[in-house]
Amino acid sequence: MARESGSARSTESGLPIEPVYGPDALEGWDPAGKLGEPGTYPFTRGVYPTMYTGRPWTMRQYAGFGTATESNARYKQLIANGTMGLSVAFDLPTQMGHDSDAPIASGEVGKVGVAIDSIDDMRVLFGGIPLDKVSTSMTINAPAALLLLLYQLVAEEQGVSADKLTGTIQNDVLKEYIARGTYIFPPKPSLRLIADIFKYCKAEIPKWNTISISGYHMAEAGASPAQEIAFTLADGIEYVRTAVAAGMDVDDFAPRLSFFFVARTTILEEVAKFRAARRIWARVMKEEFGAKNPKSLMLRFHTQTAGVQLTAQQPEVNLVRVAVQGLAAVLGGTQSLHTNSFDEAIALPTDKSARLALRTQQVLAYETDVTATVDPFAGSYVIERMTDDVEAAALELMRKVEDLGGAVNAIEHGFQKNEIERSAYRIAQETDSGERVVVGVNRFQLDEEEPYEPLRVDPAIEAQQAERLARLRAERDQQAVDSALTALRKAAEGEDNVLYPMKEALKARATVGEVCNALREVWGTYVPSDAF
Repeated sequence: MARESGSARSTESGLPIEPVYGPDALEGWDPAGKLGEPGTYPFTRGVYPTMYTGRPWTMRQYAGFGTATESNARYKQLIANGTMGLSVAFDLPTQMGHDSDAPIASGEVGKVGVAIDSIDDMRVLFGGIPLDKVSTSMTINAPAALLLLLYQLVAEEQGVSADKLTGTIQNDVLKEYIARGTYIFPPKPSLRLIADIFKYCKAEIPKWNTISISGYHMAEAGASPAQEIAFTLADGIEYVRTAVAAGMDVDDFAPRLSFFFVARTTILEEVAKFRAARRIWARVMKEEFGAKNPKSLMLRFHTQTAGVQLTAQQPEVNLVRVAVQGLAAVLGGTQSLHTNSFDEAIALPTDKSARLALRTQQVLAYETDVTATVDPFAGSYVIERMTDDVEAAALELMRKVEDLGGAVNAIEHGFQKNEIERSAYRIAQETDSGERVVVGVNRFQLDEEEPYEPLRVDPAIEAQQAERLARLRAERDQQAVDSALTALRKAAEGEDNVLYPMKEALKARATVGEVCNALREVWGTYVPSDAF
């Protein structure tokens, strides 16, 4: 939120906000070079000429909890309520490449997402959902290749060919080292795996978005808007360099790159942030990488409203926050949107709260006039000045990353993590002092909170998943599994694309943990430096 200190106000990025803006704010401003037309370089005004005037953004609600059966029921409810795309949340063991019966998974099975241990679970998760008719996003990073291949295998069982599949895997491991922590392998083999995914999808699943380069989790860790886009785009540059170094032409994979950002309650700066990010990316792809395909220059992105801004106190107020955040994303030109449920600061969303979150998007799309025109803030004195200011601040941070040798080297120096931690500390101080107002937390509190009954995950799920795994291991052809895992290790030791033997192992009913362990044996695991 904008903060007030005496008479001066500033943005989340620490940039000044003037009480009044006029023509002098854009003195020397070049509208042709800064704006262009919607759908044309440098894409400041949006990646498509018509944006929402033709159809609204994709309403993609993030969901997943407990068992595959429970999550499948939630997905069908969301589809019935008008969701246009699914977005899968996986539990922590799945995100870290561990089976549900592994000792390290104890107490975490099904808690923050759905537990997926094998093709058996994936088959249940998407049972009765036609995979040629829905677009599916999967928030999975270190084991992204495994979940994509399981999705492809289930589609094949449905009779859906891979060239009909549409969706996205997050697959952004660099931000895990910076802000989130669900990494498995060290950076070098992780980047090799990402390059293998790019190549595999170009050949086998051509409509799939191979990576969603994420600033959302950095923002949730405390990054300012300028830090969010700077470090996200720096990661994107690293991925492009990796793919080019692996022998790919930039225009062969760049059109399938996508991004993932947060939307805060500070509407003006968020709109400016999205516009600045598009402009920076278009110039980097054109000038540094020589991309020729216009789609390679487009920064297409998914947005999620800011979970970190939701409060457990007076949770219904979060409905207002989410509506404002969603509006910021739409005015900023997002391609798809997830709106958080009002009770997510307390527990997993209930059916009712998930439905209300979707209804929020539907009100924005069908009851307001924000879809009637493209980039409605274009030419606004304040928005254009803020866009320039956020762009300049982000470029300065990106230059610092480059000075350290790029995103990976900067991560190893702890640069991004330290910058974000400083920002998070500043936010905490401002909230504690009351300089940053949080309604219901440090102002406008209630003497007593109203009772609220949250959704609870049955702890018996862990035992149920263990039973399913025991049955799977007893039924499958163990020799076929062992042979496939051996082939996977051999590919990982050499230069062959690991996704092909990985798919065979998963098809033979190898588990997520077994496949990840085979790669751990070859590539090792990442251990953060004590320096940061």
